[in-house]
Amino acid sequence: MDQMNKAYWEERYTSHKTGWNIGYVSTPLKVYFDQLEDKTLKILIPGAGNSYEAEYLWNNGFKNVYVLDFAKQPLDNFKNRLPEFPQSQLLNANFFELDDSFDLIIEQTFFCALNPSLRSNYVKQMLQLLKPTGKLVGLLFNIELTEVGPPFGGNISEYQALFKQVFKIKVLKPSINSIKERQGNELFFIFEIP
Repeated sequence: MDQMNKAYWEERYTSHKTGWNIGYVSTPLKVYFDQLEDKTLKILIPGAGNSYEAEYLWNNGFKNVYVLDFAKQPLDNFKNRLPEFPQSQLLNANFFELDDSFDLIIEQTFFCALNPSLRSNYVKQMLQLLKPTGKLVGLLFNIELTEVGPPFGGNISEYQALFKQVFKIKVLKPSINSIKERQGNELFFIFEIP
């Protein structure tokens, strides 16, 4: 199954096969967001799904947040929860075709939902989308890389090898405050443009 197929993702939402959806902002990202002082940051959350992270940011004064998903249904779900959120900041598009620039990009279950053959393209696209002082921050699954998914997993050494080619790895370590269901299976990271 082609995981970049729009119909595939629409069907996952329609049939409620959304095991990644925890229903609220994940704790490691909430803790990171609570440390951000510049509320003018232009933030992208790709593969955002129902995007409780974007909702949390918006409700805490970050008004320059962009939510991107290949499937339309989660964007509609988000808009129903936050009707005041600007329609122009809801992007129903292919991440790999996005042409814009951001101060901060948040990774939350998107990378490991992509077929592993797209990972080098993901890294290149992130580099294109980030401003020169930008950061890629988020969580990666620390589970065995599988041929079957999503999610497709990975580990620290695989991620280091992939991302160090273009990013400065400021932080890449086991998350100490993951939700109970993901404890021991998540890595928190901060990657910067060198």
